[in-house]
Formats: sequence, structure tokens, C-alpha cells
Amino acid sequence: RAAKAEELMRPDDASDEEEQGVQPMEDAEEEDTVEDEEEDDEGSFAGPARSLANRMFRAASSALWRREEPTNEATRSQIASFFVERAKYIPLRLELSERKMLRLLESVLHVSQYTDRVEAITANPAKRQQAQMREVHAVLTGLLLACDYKAGQQVLAESSFSDYEVFFQRVFETVRRYKIMNPEKLRDTYGKLIYMLQDANSPELQEHLEFSLVLPIRTVYSKLKETGCLALLQDEQMSLATRLVAPEPGKTRAMIAREIKMKEAAIESLARRYSCAELPAEQLKQCLYSIGDNNAYLYQARDPVDKMISYLTTLFSPESTDDESSLAIAHGQSGARLTHSHERQYAFVLQSLTLWREIANDMFRLWYLAEDDLLRPANGYELRDTGQGHHRVQPAPRTARAMQQLLHATKTKTSGNWVGSSLIHLGDSNVPNALMFIDKYSQVEHILNPILATLEALPSASEKDAAISKWIQSTFGGVAQLRKAILVDFFRYAFDGSGADNFFDAGSCIDGRLTSAWNWCSQLPSKPFFLAFRLTGFTSFNGEFQQ
Repeated sequence: RAAKAEELMRPDDASDEEEQGVQPMEDAEEEDTVEDEEEDDEGSFAGPARSLANRMFRAASSALWRREEPTNEATRSQIASFFVERAKYIPLRLELSERKMLRLLESVLHVSQYTDRVEAITANPAKRQQAQMREVHAVLTGLLLACDYKAGQQVLAESSFSDYEVFFQRVFETVRRYKIMNPEKLRDTYGKLIYMLQDANSPELQEHLEFSLVLPIRTVYSKLKETGCLALLQDEQMSLATRLVAPEPGKTRAMIAREIKMKEAAIESLARRYSCAELPAEQLKQCLYSIGDNNAYLYQARDPVDKMISYLTTLFSPESTDDESSLAIAHGQSGARLTHSHERQYAFVLQSLTLWREIANDMFRLWYLAEDDLLRPANGYELRDTGQGHHRVQPAPRTARAMQQLLHATKTKTSGNWVGSSLIHLGDSNVPNALMFIDKYSQVEHILNPILATLEALPSASEKDAAISKWIQSTFGGVAQLRKAILVDFFRYAFDGSGADNFFDAGSCIDGRLTSAWNWCSQLPSKPFFLAFRLTGFTSFNGEFQQ
């Protein structure tokens, strides 16, 4: 079975030539070749590596890390434990042969009507199970026919897939791993895949198929443990080798080039010192690139929440203020379902953003736990009408436990009493299962990034275009006043408990806060500053759907 799987996963010559164009790094960095002489690798970057490692550790452990620098640096053992713990939930970057299978399964799922045909049968369990078997057979046969026509014909005639167990498991695991690393991809097919695997992994279908289609996600930690190279994660140069080199304000091209060279030198140093027969240099680099991909995700998803927290704490006072800067809201005014004074609303917004920040920081672990809850055979689901159509209502104990831990950490880090409800909807009519939960909280970056992009683009747009500058001046009184008006409106009405027909579905509960934010996004075209968004390049909050 393993040999058959290897043969089917092996890319053909055309695929090899096509994939050669894929860069081995996904950081959008300039390609630099490091031609430095052999030198003492352990001491070359000890200072910068320790400083960067401390910065990464603080970023992961404190939501307010940019404003409150701790007096004591993290110890070497703390930093080593930090990298080891994160590596347990960071998926491995795809190899060339896996990318071939990714494109194949994505195409198969794109034309599959699995959920349309299976979810339509609600009254007859026997017919529903028959439809599940029929659709699973169709997907598996299609995959095999596309890879090996003769093998597919034989399996089609015999309806026996067990000889290709390893192949099917690796294909589905590859796509799941890719989705975790790229949350914005596979948006119309991932749910279909999870529901199909959920059914195929049930005891009844497992008995019929004679094997399970689900494998644990391959992570950096599992790869290094398997090859006996866990010591790599405790090396001080890990911070340099996995850093994200981003074009931040104030960085010159020379500074960026220097950071890239230091990163490449650290990667080569680690590859020379830790590669072995079980873990060749290329596979070791793949592990480093995977951790680097995680840092790139945090830059895209976690840092926007940090910036929004910075705007809140810098431009607004937690105490009473004037009417223009007041965040006070009242039930019934402008659609608000809550009544908060300025002080209470300030705390409510800060606590909500801090929680979103903690969730984004731990998203890979939450996703790992969510898939475990979704695909565990003993954890069945109930198909029922939730008031928003028929959904698979399924408990998610591991995900819920992790969320409770994050909520407790947020309460500890934010001063004052907790404002609003601490109820987390998961496994009920509001958030039916862990898939809905992950989809809900992976949208935070899509809400905040367009707002931040507009706020940052307004000064340059005003300087470059006299007509825009004149409109801003006459309508709002200046760029600073316009930015303040956008933030005041967002902090008031994106956290006002609106967005649902009743208080239980929205309100001040943990999930209702995000519902209110999406409701604010839907009302943006009616805001007086919507033109400012359009003038600075805003298109939508959801971005391109397919690509």
C-alpha cells in the first residue's frame, strides 16, 4: 500500500517543470544569495537572535507587548519551550508531489455536490447513509481514475478501496494541512471536504470502506520527533531563521536586505549543524520555512488587532471625555442593542479586541483541536434546523476548553471587571460546530485590515490629490479628524450588540461581539466617510472569493 501511494503521489515530468517555478519561500522577500565565508555560526548572530527571540516570546505571551516592555528578558529555556510548543501545531509546508494532489482534490471537490445531495436528506437515516456511501465512492473513484486509470477501473468494478488506503489518507491530509496554513484558500471546498470526511469517518462508513480516511495533521514537531532532531527547536538561531522580513515603516532597502541575509545565513547554519541521514538539509529547511509561514500568518492576522488596540489606547482615554471622542452608546440609537457609558464601552472594546488578538495568536492550535472535534468517530453530530437552515450540530469539547483558557487569559491581562457576557456559543444553534467557529474567527483580519489600510492611506492620499484634500478639509476638518471619526464610529457601533434578531444571538456574548462587527461592515456604504474608503482603494471586506 505504501508503495502504491508513493507511485501515485510522485509528480510527472510536466508537473516537475511547472513546480520548479514555485519559490521555496513564501515570504514575498527578495531573493538574495549569501556567499559569506565559513565562520563561527554559534557566535555570529547570538545578540540579534536572542533579542528577536525575546520579541517573539513577548508577542505570543502578552497582548499589549508593544506598549509595555517587561523588565526581565525571557530565559533560554522559556524561549526553547515556546518554539517547541508552537511547533506542535504548525503544519508542514507542502512538497512538490503534494501540490499536485492538492490541485487534483481541489478540482474534484469543486465539481462535487456532496453537501447538496447528502444534507437534503433529513428524514430518512437509511437513505442518507446510502447517499453518503455513493458520494464518497464517487470522490474516491474520481481521484484514483485521475492518477491511474487502470487502477481506478479495477476499483470501480470491485468497489474495494482498501489497497489504496495510504494514498487516500495522504491526499486528504495534504489538503487539510494546506488549508490551515492558508485560511483564505479553498473557501468554497474546505467545508465540503470536512463534512465528507466527517461522514466517511463514522463507524458505519469505516466498516464499509475497511479503513479511515483521516490521518493526524503532519506538523513540524512530529517531523522533527520522528527524525530525532527536536534539538533544532531549542537553538538560539531559530528566531533569526524563522523571522518574517516585512517592509515596515522606517525600514530602508539596505536594512531589509541585511535582515534577509541574516535570515538566510541562520537557515544555512542550522541546516549544516542539524541535518542528518533521517532529516536531509532540504527537509530541515522545510521545517524552518513552515515556522516562518506561521510568523507570516501572525503578521497578517494578529498584528492588525495590535494596531487597532494601539489606536484605541493612544487616541482615546479610558475616562470620561468630550462628546466627539465619546464612545458611549444607548439602546435603540443607531441600531445599538446595548447601553454603555464611555468608560464601560472603552473597556468592552479593549477586552473584545484583546480576546480576538489571543485567538489569532493561537489560531493554528484552535484549528488543530477543531478538526479533532469534527472528525473524531465517537463525537457524532445531529442534523437539525437551527433557525438558519439545517446544520450539523456537534459538541466541540477540546475547542471549547481551549477557548475558555484564552478567555481566562484575556480577563487576566485586561484590567478592571469583565464587561458583558462570558458565554461562548459552540455546539448550539448559534455556532453549530467547530467548523463554523473557525470560519467565524478567521474573518477578524478581513474586518480590520481594510479599515487599517484606509486609515494609513488617508494622509498620503490627501497630500497627492488637492481635490481629496479639499473634500476632507471641508467635510471633516482635516485628515486627523476624519481618522478619528472613523475610529469613533467603529468603536461605538461595531461593538453595540447589533446584528441579530434577538439579544441571545448577538448582544454582549463572546460570539455576538464579532456578529456586531460584521453588521458594522455591512452598513459601511451608509456611513458619511464611505467615500474616503473608496478613494483609498477599498473594494470589500471579503476580498476575492476564488483566488
